[in-house]
Amino acid sequence: MPIANQGFWARGVIAGVLGATVLALWFLIIDASLGQPFHTPSLLAHSLFGVEGLESSPGSIALYTVIHYLAFVAIGLLVTRLFMAVAWGPNTLLGVVLGFVLFDLAFYASIYITGVDVVEELGWVEVLAGNLLAGLTIMGYLRLTGTVRSLTWWEALAEHDIVREGLLAGLVGAVTVAAWFFFFDLTQGRLLFTPAALGSALLLGASNTEMIEVTFFTVGGYSILHFVTFGVIGLIASAIAWEAESRPPIILGAILLFVAFESFLLGLLAIVAEFLLGPIAWWSIAMGNVLAVAAIGIYLWQRHPKLREALASDPFDRTS
Repeated sequence: MPIANQGFWARGVIAGVLGATVLALWFLIIDASLGQPFHTPSLLAHSLFGVEGLESSPGSIALYTVIHYLAFVAIGLLVTRLFMAVAWGPNTLLGVVLGFVLFDLAFYASIYITGVDVVEELGWVEVLAGNLLAGLTIMGYLRLTGTVRSLTWWEALAEHDIVREGLLAGLVGAVTVAAWFFFFDLTQGRLLFTPAALGSALLLGASNTEMIEVTFFTVGGYSILHFVTFGVIGLIASAIAWEAESRPPIILGAILLFVAFESFLLGLLAIVAEFLLGPIAWWSIAMGNVLAVAAIGIYLWQRHPKLREALASDPFDRTS
């Protein structure tokens, strides 16, 4: 076996084992603090094997633990192969990203495989924190043992105009929407109601207005999702703006993308939290997104003089 492959297998396996161990220890500490040792692996084993009412047993816990470690070893190998294939080393930011990916995998895999929402059963805060720790552990190990120099977050922003510009554009859009809902709630005499309502629906599974909680966790949790989502939107918008400098007709596609996004967002809200369309008002959500897109558009318009020049001429003239 080539030396490079030996390094890949060793690093990948160790990274996965470390991530799995950190996550297991995290829930072991939580279970012990609640006076329920091994509650988490027992619950996950019962859900995975489709057995209800089964008492905790060393056999079921051991079997689930083996599966837990094998899954993380596969993740460790996959992430290691990715960084060996690209010239960008692991860093803390990517560890956070990996933690969120692991959190999403835990949610969707549990629903698809077992039909049980283990995130709800164990608590989304605990599951997210544990997966963030696992992601940071995996990236930390790969960074310490890697041969590729890690590119810091600030270096990435300095070297990639689209990334820097896109994140700033997303921040502009996110702040615009947040300010709109702040004043909208203020005029209704219910400060922070909108982010609290959306946070209660998305994070706590609220199904009616009585279940809405205006707390630090609902407002803060939704705010994090809000800014992350607009960060992605900003990156897409920035990429479109750079491409449109040489191909102005792509702006038409951007407009269609916005219309589709607006329809998707309202449709998703109607599915996930239909009860909010009355208290919040669908038009206020639509208006907030229109203002955000306008703010992002103005920001990018000022940043791209070449785009202004291209659109000042015939944008659909393909002979030039």
